[in-house]
Amino acid sequence: MLPAHKTTVFVGSSGCGKTTLLRMINRMVEPTAGTIEIDGESILGRDPVQLRRSIGYVMQNGGLLPHHTVADNVATVPVLNGVSRTAARERALELLDVVGLDRSLVDRYPHQLSGGQQQRVGDARGLAADPHILLMDEPFGAVDPIVRTELQQEIIRLQRDLDKTVVFVTHDIDEAFLLGDQVVILERGARIAQVGSPSEIIEEPASDFVAQFIGADRGRRALRLKRTPHGVVVVDRQGRTQGALQDEDASP
Repeated sequence: MLPAHKTTVFVGSSGCGKTTLLRMINRMVEPTAGTIEIDGESILGRDPVQLRRSIGYVMQNGGLLPHHTVADNVATVPVLNGVSRTAARERALELLDVVGLDRSLVDRYPHQLSGGQQQRVGDARGLAADPHILLMDEPFGAVDPIVRTELQQEIIRLQRDLDKTVVFVTHDIDEAFLLGDQVVILERGARIAQVGSPSEIIEEPASDFVAQFIGADRGRRALRLKRTPHGVVVVDRQGRTQGALQDEDASP
């Protein structure tokens, strides 16, 4: 079960089936067995097109339409749902504020934006119909590490402000632990290896596979404190610095 108003992350190696699972939720891939329910109602009883329009969907680079402006990209689903173009454009402007983009970008085209800006436009489009559920399929895989970190923090902020039910797919376990209230680790064939909070999984890996996947078997997550002339830092087993303690957290 995926908890409402929380972020659930599907994480696993490439080809394990996490994107297929995600796309079953909005019937972009039709389930061949089992049952998927939203608010107690099977998705198979709903019109697939209307189902997809009621669920936000974000992918790498936002999946933007190259010949449409930012405004038209964000307004796509509201217009399809019968909202006037004027109202949809106003909604697009509001959502640029929400995702941290300047309104001056509204009439630009995707090729005129940076990778991070494109991704934020994709986030805005996913939110345009005010969906209760937001699906995010490896949205940050095509941006550089600095922009990726910024976008991760943006998702944390958006979830805190908007309180959506988010299902996020990634192959990066650190990203999964950062963003997920609940993390689902998948093996080949979309078999569930473990489900739990980041703390539960780190503290009690359910199998050798999970321990290996999260790096526990190699001591990758074994951390210790190290005092430097500039304060106390956290280092891993190889002595590489992973972070710094704030002054109030540092032991005397």
